[in-house]
Amino acid sequence: MDSQNDKPDGKADNKADDGVQSSRRRFVGTVAAGIAGGAALAPGLAQAQAGAPATNPPRPLTPPPYPKPPFQRQKQEWPGLASKMTPRPDHGETTYRGSGRLTGRRALITGGDSGMGRAAAIAYAREGADVAINYLPAEEPDAREVADLIRQAGRKAVLIPGDLRDENFCKRLVADAARQLGGLDILVSNAARQQSLPSILDLSTAEMDQTFKTNLYAMFWIVKAAVPLMPQGSSIIVTASVQAYDPSPNLLAYASTKAAQVAFVKALAKQLAEKGIRVNAVAPGPIWTPLQVTGGQTQEGLEKFGSDSPLKRPGQPGELAGAYVNLASSESSYTTGQVYGVTGGAGFP
Repeated sequence: MDSQNDKPDGKADNKADDGVQSSRRRFVGTVAAGIAGGAALAPGLAQAQAGAPATNPPRPLTPPPYPKPPFQRQKQEWPGLASKMTPRPDHGETTYRGSGRLTGRRALITGGDSGMGRAAAIAYAREGADVAINYLPAEEPDAREVADLIRQAGRKAVLIPGDLRDENFCKRLVADAARQLGGLDILVSNAARQQSLPSILDLSTAEMDQTFKTNLYAMFWIVKAAVPLMPQGSSIIVTASVQAYDPSPNLLAYASTKAAQVAFVKALAKQLAEKGIRVNAVAPGPIWTPLQVTGGQTQEGLEKFGSDSPLKRPGQPGELAGAYVNLASSESSYTTGQVYGVTGGAGFP
């Protein structure tokens, strides 16, 4: 928004003109205080008033030319690294700009090394939060990249590797994160396991157990440990999936856990409402993450991944960052028990 202050030529100008100018200044000041968190954009507006270029150029109307299928066949051992994917996912490393919406907040994110967890970690730091991330030890290279990005944003980064299938570790994770961050008021339960199997006859008890422990039990253990530490106004966000509503036949175990997560979120939101803790979920559609190249898709499915969405491509993790920020911020104070779908037009949830 451009604004210029008309200066009077001399004493011949009357008080009415001064009143108009004063009203304009009050109006511009009010708008500047209200846009995108206020303080982050106010300097740019002040420069625009003075005739200088704004410090915050307009954001592009359209996203970058994100890749579309067909994709190269590729395979990594579980849990995989985003840094070894072709093409490499976009988590908002060069595109996400913050505006102080989470200044002073303290967040724990599971699976924060890659995918939506990484996108949320980058966005939270650039919005002013200190961030702790959990990941498996094999994901250390990706996790260190995230830590560097958090620190470049001027925020504290805490790295806590470990296996969420261990209840005792989940308890230690929450306690360590809260201690090192000086508190905890945002929890993102994001880590997940996904394996493509064509038939229930191919689904072993061991695989079912690993999937449920990673996706469901770990969420339960971590949330249970975190709630007593979280003050009023805190936010819990679970990464669910469109699979909860429109399950693929080859993702029986994964889809079952995601449906359970949705019920967990809706029930817990009612339970924690009186404590002032909000609980919501983000339900992505097809997103380009290491889940897909570590057995989450067949090689044939990987080639055409995302092609059946109305946008004809998979989403990039960075395209979900805004959803995680919005649900964590106090601007969503009346939003709880909701599932925020980011599906590329699939219509679920």
